[in-house]
Amino acid sequence: MDGEAMLNTKTEKSPEGAAPAEDRIRAFETVSGRPVKGLYTEDATRAMNLEEELGRPGEYPYTRGIYETMYRGRLWTMRQFSGFGTASDTNERYKYLLDKGQTGLSVAFDMPTLMGLDSDHSRSAGEVGRCGVAISSLEDMETLFDGIPMDRVSTSMTINGPAAIVWAMYIVAAEKQGVAEEKLRGTIQNDILKEYIAQKEYLYPPRPSMRIVVDTIAYATDHLPMWHPVSISGYHIREAGSTAAQELAFTLADGFAYVEACIEAGVELDRFAPRLSFFFNAHSDFFEEICKYRAARRIWSRHMKDKYGAKEEKSWQLRFHTQTAGCSLTAPQPENNIVRTAYQAMAGVLGGTQSLHTNSLDETLALPTEKAVKIALRTQQILAYETGVAHTADPLAGSYYVESLTSTMEEEAEAYFRRIEELGGVIPAIEEGFFQREIGEAAYRYQKALDEGRQTMVGVNRFVEDEEMPIDVLKIDPGAEKEQAARLAAIRGRRDEGKTASALENIRETARGDGNLMPPILDAVRSYATLGEMVDAIRDVFGPYQEDPAF
Repeated sequence: MDGEAMLNTKTEKSPEGAAPAEDRIRAFETVSGRPVKGLYTEDATRAMNLEEELGRPGEYPYTRGIYETMYRGRLWTMRQFSGFGTASDTNERYKYLLDKGQTGLSVAFDMPTLMGLDSDHSRSAGEVGRCGVAISSLEDMETLFDGIPMDRVSTSMTINGPAAIVWAMYIVAAEKQGVAEEKLRGTIQNDILKEYIAQKEYLYPPRPSMRIVVDTIAYATDHLPMWHPVSISGYHIREAGSTAAQELAFTLADGFAYVEACIEAGVELDRFAPRLSFFFNAHSDFFEEICKYRAARRIWSRHMKDKYGAKEEKSWQLRFHTQTAGCSLTAPQPENNIVRTAYQAMAGVLGGTQSLHTNSLDETLALPTEKAVKIALRTQQILAYETGVAHTADPLAGSYYVESLTSTMEEEAEAYFRRIEELGGVIPAIEEGFFQREIGEAAYRYQKALDEGRQTMVGVNRFVEDEEMPIDVLKIDPGAEKEQAARLAAIRGRRDEGKTASALENIRETARGDGNLMPPILDAVRSYATLGEMVDAIRDVFGPYQEDPAF
């Protein structure tokens, strides 16, 4: 019996003395290998202590959400990940989004910026402004937020290898607006561990890179009380091909590694832990995604309380941003992506997210147009104001399937934690290639299921159309690269070179010692040192990193 026929099987009444009919329905097996029964009853949760496992919203272990009233008290922050071309191009887009009702900004950087390269570097050729905004100096950051009150907007910046430097540019740009750093609200992704695991935008070896992350956490703890200095990211782990359980386990393992590194560096746990946040994917298996978020909250709270000894309730609470799954979007029949995104967004909300980005329908073809971005934002607004999902906290609580799957995902994550611990921790597991192999195998299984038709992707391997209706796509001005190069040349021409050189040398000296790197980076930013110059100064001390490929 194939999967579709199995799902259509009728459940007849069981004869007296026979096994219940639902137990005779063969389990459907997901691509990840987890069986799903055709019917869930009270038997699925009988072994659980639901009162203890669930609690109430806003109470330990936070399975049902971190706030008592959830979205009745405050809706999630609506963000759109955006950036393209020059800083002035993106500044216009931000003002457009804020005018349409967006409640937070989320900065997408181009590939040279993500890799710590200035826009005029030879390796940046052809990539400037293509997949995000080009930021090479403080002047670019000032332009990016020109006319946007930085004390009244929450900003998320998705950058990792050079995160400390770009964050310093943001802090100094606010300073030049007259906004004190303690008034800034937002997040810098700054999750270097998942770069080695999945996305590969690292600059230095893992161990000194961890020091930089700890320095940013310590600096935020002392100076920016409303800022999240690291957003521990499962999103890119999932986009690389992991299963939901792997995303859950590897992300939380990274989070625990940051906690341990900060404790070892002498940062007080209950001072920094409330400033940690998470970033998860919302993929297409609706209930699996909801249960992933619920399990994440429960695991984090128990480990923080019982293993690490956090005393403050805010240290136990897992706060997270969600983005719908870019890897689920299709180039064929791109309008279908609106529907995919809507369902994925609903999963994020029913799972209790604090912040949400909805992907645009055209993102597999190009950077999104204003029309596509507006549809994606309206998707969130319809979800918030028309569907009723915000009326009550964790409305799926008590569902036999949801509670059973939540516990199953928790068990799968704990099994991975044991394997990582046996390898000596996250960094030794990275160096051994463990995460890379696990994700690679999962990605292979999923692609094989697509190729063989066991996994359906509408418009790709089923319900395919011979002809596609063309859609408009955003085109990046090819002159942006020359404009950026000219801006950089002008900055270098008018800055005080002696002051800049001294600031860069101070970064090197601090890197050689054990002081916090943020103060010398901030000073270098104020001297208009460029991104690439600061990255190179740190690399002079820490060296480069070459990954051993895992097959």
